[in-house]
Amino acid sequence: MRTTVSLKPADVKKDWTLIDAEGLVLGRLAVIIATRLRGKHKPQFTPHVDCGDNIVVVNAEKVKLTGKKAEQSILYYHTGYAGGIKGRSAQQRLDSAHPERVLEKAVERMITRGPLQRQQMKNLYVYAGTEHPHAAQQPKPYDVGALNRKNRRD
Repeated sequence: MRTTVSLKPADVKKDWTLIDAEGLVLGRLAVIIATRLRGKHKPQFTPHVDCGDNIVVVNAEKVKLTGKKAEQSILYYHTGYAGGIKGRSAQQRLDSAHPERVLEKAVERMITRGPLQRQQMKNLYVYAGTEHPHAAQQPKPYDVGALNRKNRRD
């Protein structure tokens, strides 16, 4: 009789993946990143263990939004003070000092909430430009644009 294998945290092998986000659609990219962060692409996926990969994303400032989402979708945040709700459009966030936070927030909202989410989000490294400090880990490039023609907008 066969049994289901349940990974233990010590048995997990984490790979490093490099994704270039230039010209990619935000939502489609976030889905692929969230799947790989969770480890659902691996045959030994275990829901309660962080078995996903480490992902490095470069050129996050050059991500695309389809339709009128850039101007019409409002991303809200709270200052912490009474009545301190504020909102900025996605395009304003992409043009700001930290454009990588748009992609980080999209991925964060696609992963199951809780302590495991916080642990998995530490394996995501998003950079606005082309430079990243993870060359020593030798991340393997992953071409998201070649997976589906809808993933890329030029």
